[in-house]
This record gives sequence, structure tokens and C-alpha cells, in this order.
Amino acid sequence: MTALTLTVGAAANGGSCVARHDGRVVFVRYALPGETVRVRITGERGSYWHAEAIEVLDASPDRVPSLCPIAGVDGAGCCDLAFVEPSALRRIKGEVVANQLQRLGGHDWAGSAEPVGSAVGWRTRVRLEVGDDGRPGFHRYHSEDLVSDLRCAQLPSGLLDGLPEDRFRIGDQVHVVRDDDGARHVVCAGQGRRTRVVEGDYEGVQRVGERSWRLPVTAFWQGHRDAATVYSALVSDWAQVRPGMTAWDLYGGAGLFAAVLGEGVGPRGAVLSVDTSRAAARAGRDALADLPQVRFGTDSVRRALGHGRGGADVAVLDPPRAGAGRDIIDLMAGAGVRRVIHIGCEAAAFARDIGYYRQHGYTVAGLRVFDAFPLTHHVECFALLTKAD
Repeated sequence: MTALTLTVGAAANGGSCVARHDGRVVFVRYALPGETVRVRITGERGSYWHAEAIEVLDASPDRVPSLCPIAGVDGAGCCDLAFVEPSALRRIKGEVVANQLQRLGGHDWAGSAEPVGSAVGWRTRVRLEVGDDGRPGFHRYHSEDLVSDLRCAQLPSGLLDGLPEDRFRIGDQVHVVRDDDGARHVVCAGQGRRTRVVEGDYEGVQRVGERSWRLPVTAFWQGHRDAATVYSALVSDWAQVRPGMTAWDLYGGAGLFAAVLGEGVGPRGAVLSVDTSRAAARAGRDALADLPQVRFGTDSVRRALGHGRGGADVAVLDPPRAGAGRDIIDLMAGAGVRRVIHIGCEAAAFARDIGYYRQHGYTVAGLRVFDAFPLTHHVECFALLTKAD
């Protein structure tokens, strides 16, 4: 198909903007609301097309020279919105979340995504893949092809300098972490392969306040260098736990939120942290050894809640991108939890889950959106949900 000229409308969830051609919806990447662009069609999904802007004919005032030298059309898929002025991008992200909340959650909200820290150099954990040429790289958008230029703007200076490429194997997943002691760790993993440490250690140190975690380089931790501290403070504020209370930390990982909950409920209270990762649970038990009121369970949240467990005064849920879903939220409501902090990193799944809570009579008492993934379309959303006795 020859290139089309389109004027695009509002931003959609996922990083595209919406345009129309002969009555057909076209989702256009690398464009901004109001721009006129030449596009090439990259995919057809029934009644709508996907496209990418290959030339900007009438630019938005929010467009800037790309802050990432390797992203964009035919580039790496790392920083899909690096061409947007950062404060404008936070406004656009807020509009996308608001639209999803209204459509899928039946909840009206207006606001912008809040900055967490710098728009560049914020990521301290990255995963690369080694291609057939033996060089590590970033994937192109929705592609198996790799870009071996590693100058992604998300990364702090020097993070990927001098990687020991002679120790990599084709197909390796290369995890690189700069921990909170400033040490770099490089660990290779791959399907059917034994995990190998090629620089540093298998575990890195992460800190929030005075507390430290040692966890595997391949395990989950917040990607933004400032996110764990910001999120912990918010959970502490919203949870309002008091000595003797019971709290749940669901999809809890290494216990980032279990730490603040455990400190709040004190030795007379109880905190249960549930996650499927045994490595994360081990790291959490070590980091929170001074808080015996915190117990780590290695299980699915569905099974943990389905065991007829008694209720909790407050629960924190930080599910994966797909969200918690109706069944989990039904179990939460059935357990009589009156105060919930729900976290989501995908706007549509988050909004859908908010709708499920509202169907159970919960009220959205607070909602904040964080630009924890600058230069990309991703966000981190927090909702405080309460239910009267």
C-alpha cells in the first residue's frame, strides 16, 4: 500500500494516536494529537489498521528532537515517545488514563502523570538479547530484529560500556543492573541454559531508606531508580495501618510494601506477602528478618485467597500487566477487606479492575498516576479504594 496522509486525533492507550481513513480506524505510532503525517500501514486487524508516521507535515508544538538516538521508526523499540516534550507527555499520559478509567471503570478522573525523577538516565536495570552476530541489542518494536546500538536514553551514562561480549552466547538474555552500591552486575540467562554470572555477582543490593535487599539480578525490582522510594512513601501514607492490624501484600515480590506495612502494624500485627517467586520470597525474608510479623507465602494470589483465609484491614495489590481481574477482586471483596491500594502498570487493565471494585461498592478515595517510565507510553497507576462497613 502506498503511503497515506492523515491528520491524527487523540492519543490512544499503547502509544499510538487515532486517525481515520475512509471510515476505518488507523492507530498511528510516532505521531502526536493534531499532527498531519504521512504514514505507512504496518498491520491490519479486521476493521482497523496499524501504521507508523514516516514524515511529519504539520508538527505539534509538543514535538521535540528525539531524546533517544536509537528509537523511532525503524529503530529500537525502547523509547517510543522520546519525541514528545516531557511535561507534554505527562499530560498526554494523564489523558489516556482518564479515558480508560471513564470507558472501562466508570470513574471520572482528570490529571497529569506525575514525574518520578529525570526523564533520561533513569533506568538501572535492563535486559538485552544476543543476536546471531554475537552482539547484544534491543528489539525493534514488535520484532525479533535487534538494534546493537546501545545508546538508549533511559540508561545512565556508562551502564553498558565495556560489556564482556566475549562471554556472551547467541540467544542469551543479558541482564545488566547497576545496584544501589554502584556495582554493575551482568548475568546471562536463556531458555534451557544455566544462568551465568559474567560480571559482578548474581545478587545486587537495593535500598529504600535504611533497609536493604539483596536479590537476584534476574528478579523483579522497580526499573526507575527513584520509584521504590516514591511508591513506598505513598503506600505508607494511604495504608493508614496501626499497631495490631492485619495487612496483605499481594503480588508482593521481595516485600517492598510488606516492609512499610510490617513497620506500621508492629509486633502485635500481621502481614502476609504472597508471590509466586521463591527467589523474591527468600530475598524478602532476609531483608525483613527484623519484622517477624511479616510472613512470606510462595503461591498464586488466587490460591492464597481461595483457602478461606480470614480478612485483612488493608491490602496492597501490585499485579502484573494483565491486572488482577474479576476473580481476584471478587475474592478480595468476599474477604471483607475495606481498604485496598491497587497498583497497575497498564492503563486499560488498571481501569477495568477499578470498575470491578466499584461494582462491589468500593469508592475511589485517591488516584495518582506516575510517569515512572519516561520517554515511553507506560505509566504506573495507584488507586486507594475504600468500602464502608
